[in-house]
Amino acid sequence: MYKVMKRGVFLWAIVLVFSGTMIAKEAQPNEDPQIEQRMKALTEQLRCLVCQNETLADSRADLAEDLRREIREQMKAGKSDQEIIAFLTARYGDFVLYNPPVKRITYLLWFGPFILLIAGTAVLYRYLKQRRELISDQPLSADERKRAAEILRNEIG
Repeated sequence: MYKVMKRGVFLWAIVLVFSGTMIAKEAQPNEDPQIEQRMKALTEQLRCLVCQNETLADSRADLAEDLRREIREQMKAGKSDQEIIAFLTARYGDFVLYNPPVKRITYLLWFGPFILLIAGTAVLYRYLKQRRELISDQPLSADERKRAAEILRNEIG
Protein backbone atom coordinates (compact mmCIF):
# COMPACT_ATOMS: atom_id res chain seq x y z
CA MET A 1 0.00 0.00 0.00
CA TYR A 2 2.79 2.41 0.94
CA LYS A 3 4.65 1.69 -2.32
CA VAL A 4 1.52 2.35 -4.37
CA MET A 5 0.99 5.72 -2.65
CA LYS A 6 4.66 6.57 -3.14
CA ARG A 7 4.40 5.80 -6.87
CA GLY A 8 1.18 7.87 -7.12
CA VAL A 9 2.86 10.86 -5.48
CA PHE A 10 5.89 10.41 -7.76
CA LEU A 11 3.65 10.32 -10.86
CA TRP A 12 1.77 13.43 -9.74
CA ALA A 13 5.08 15.23 -9.20
CA ILE A 14 6.18 14.34 -12.74
CA VAL A 15 2.84 15.51 -14.18
CA LEU A 16 3.10 18.82 -12.32
CA VAL A 17 6.69 19.40 -13.42
CA PHE A 18 5.98 18.76 -17.09
CA SER A 19 2.53 20.37 -17.24
CA GLY A 20 4.13 23.82 -17.47
CA THR A 21 6.04 22.81 -20.57
CA MET A 22 2.90 21.35 -22.13
CA ILE A 23 0.91 24.55 -21.54
CA ALA A 24 3.63 27.03 -22.46
CA LYS A 25 3.50 28.39 -25.97
CA GLU A 26 6.37 27.72 -28.27
CA ALA A 27 8.90 30.51 -28.04
CA GLN A 28 9.74 32.31 -31.24
CA PRO A 29 13.36 31.91 -32.24
CA ASN A 30 15.35 35.11 -32.03
CA GLU A 31 17.03 34.80 -35.37
CA ASP A 32 17.79 38.46 -35.89
CA PRO A 33 17.88 40.80 -32.88
CA GLN A 34 17.35 43.79 -35.17
CA ILE A 35 14.06 42.36 -36.47
CA GLU A 36 12.98 41.46 -32.93
CA GLN A 37 13.70 45.00 -31.72
CA ARG A 38 11.87 46.51 -34.70
CA MET A 39 8.96 44.13 -34.22
CA LYS A 40 8.73 45.01 -30.51
CA ALA A 41 8.61 48.73 -31.36
CA LEU A 42 5.96 48.16 -34.05
CA THR A 43 3.74 45.86 -31.98
CA GLU A 44 3.70 48.47 -29.18
CA GLN A 45 1.77 50.69 -31.62
CA LEU A 46 -0.80 48.01 -32.50
CA ARG A 47 -3.85 46.83 -30.54
CA CYS A 48 -4.64 43.20 -29.83
CA LEU A 49 -7.90 42.44 -31.62
CA VAL A 50 -8.95 39.99 -28.89
CA CYS A 51 -7.89 41.81 -25.70
CA GLN A 52 -8.60 45.32 -27.05
CA ASN A 53 -7.01 47.11 -24.10
CA GLU A 54 -3.57 45.59 -24.62
CA THR A 55 -0.92 46.22 -27.18
CA LEU A 56 -0.06 43.44 -29.58
CA ALA A 57 3.33 43.15 -27.87
CA ASP A 58 1.78 42.48 -24.43
CA SER A 59 -1.04 40.16 -25.46
CA ARG A 60 -0.87 36.39 -24.98
CA ALA A 61 -3.90 35.58 -27.16
CA ASP A 62 -3.49 33.10 -30.01
CA LEU A 63 -4.53 35.70 -32.60
CA ALA A 64 -1.85 38.05 -31.24
CA GLU A 65 0.74 35.28 -31.68
CA ASP A 66 -0.42 34.82 -35.28
CA LEU A 67 -0.25 38.56 -35.98
CA ARG A 68 3.24 38.80 -34.50
CA ARG A 69 4.34 35.87 -36.67
CA GLU A 70 2.81 37.59 -39.73
CA ILE A 71 4.59 40.85 -38.88
CA ARG A 72 7.89 39.00 -38.39
CA GLU A 73 7.51 37.32 -41.81
CA GLN A 74 6.74 40.64 -43.51
CA MET A 75 9.79 42.22 -41.88
CA LYS A 76 11.95 39.37 -43.13
CA ALA A 77 10.47 39.95 -46.59
CA GLY A 78 11.83 43.50 -46.44
CA LYS A 79 8.62 45.47 -45.93
CA SER A 80 8.79 48.78 -44.07
CA ASP A 81 6.86 49.52 -40.89
CA GLN A 82 4.49 51.79 -42.83
CA GLU A 83 3.78 49.02 -45.35
CA ILE A 84 3.04 46.57 -42.55
CA ILE A 85 0.75 49.06 -40.80
CA ALA A 86 -1.02 49.75 -44.12
CA PHE A 87 -1.49 45.98 -44.62
CA LEU A 88 -2.94 45.53 -41.12
CA THR A 89 -5.26 48.56 -41.34
CA ALA A 90 -6.48 47.40 -44.77
CA ARG A 91 -7.30 44.01 -43.26
CA TYR A 92 -8.59 45.01 -39.78
CA GLY A 93 -9.38 48.74 -40.07
CA ASP A 94 -8.12 51.60 -37.91
CA PHE A 95 -9.14 49.64 -34.83
CA VAL A 96 -5.88 47.69 -34.99
CA LEU A 97 -3.95 50.92 -34.33
CA TYR A 98 -3.52 51.65 -30.63
CA ASN A 99 -3.78 55.38 -31.41
CA PRO A 100 -6.03 55.63 -34.47
CA PRO A 101 -5.64 58.76 -36.62
CA VAL A 102 -8.08 61.63 -36.30
CA LYS A 103 -10.08 61.60 -39.51
CA ARG A 104 -13.69 61.86 -40.58
CA ILE A 105 -14.45 58.19 -39.89
CA THR A 106 -12.95 58.28 -36.38
CA TYR A 107 -14.41 61.60 -35.16
CA LEU A 108 -16.96 59.81 -33.02
CA LEU A 109 -14.24 57.62 -31.53
CA TRP A 110 -12.09 60.62 -30.60
CA PHE A 111 -14.71 63.21 -29.68
CA GLY A 112 -17.68 61.03 -28.68
CA PRO A 113 -16.76 60.81 -24.98
CA PHE A 114 -16.43 64.61 -24.73
CA ILE A 115 -19.76 65.12 -26.50
CA LEU A 116 -21.45 62.67 -24.12
CA LEU A 117 -19.87 64.42 -21.12
CA ILE A 118 -21.10 67.84 -22.27
CA ALA A 119 -24.59 66.49 -23.09
CA GLY A 120 -24.79 64.71 -19.72
CA THR A 121 -23.76 67.89 -17.90
CA ALA A 122 -26.41 69.90 -19.77
CA VAL A 123 -29.14 67.35 -18.96
CA LEU A 124 -28.12 67.29 -15.29
CA TYR A 125 -28.10 71.11 -15.14
CA ARG A 126 -31.62 71.33 -16.64
CA TYR A 127 -32.91 68.62 -14.29
CA LEU A 128 -31.50 70.35 -11.20
CA LYS A 129 -32.86 73.71 -12.35
CA GLN A 130 -36.36 72.23 -12.77
CA ARG A 131 -36.18 70.58 -9.35
CA ARG A 132 -35.16 73.86 -7.75
CA GLU A 133 -38.17 75.60 -9.30
CA LEU A 134 -40.53 72.92 -7.92
CA ILE A 135 -39.39 73.50 -4.34
CA SER A 136 -41.35 76.29 -2.73
CA ASP A 137 -39.40 77.96 0.04
CA GLN A 138 -42.10 79.74 2.02
CA PRO A 139 -41.64 80.70 5.67
CA LEU A 140 -44.08 79.27 8.23
CA SER A 141 -47.06 81.35 9.22
CA ALA A 142 -47.61 82.28 12.88
CA ASP A 143 -50.24 79.53 13.33
CA GLU A 144 -47.93 76.90 11.78
CA ARG A 145 -45.10 77.97 14.11
CA LYS A 146 -47.31 77.65 17.18
CA ARG A 147 -48.50 74.24 16.06
CA ALA A 148 -44.90 73.07 15.39
CA ALA A 149 -43.79 74.35 18.81
CA GLU A 150 -46.71 72.51 20.43
CA ILE A 151 -45.84 69.25 18.66
CA LEU A 152 -42.21 69.56 19.77
CA ARG A 153 -43.22 70.21 23.41
CA ASN A 154 -45.51 67.17 23.42
CA GLU A 155 -42.81 64.97 21.89
CA ILE A 156 -40.05 66.12 24.24
CA GLY A 157 -42.03 66.50 27.45
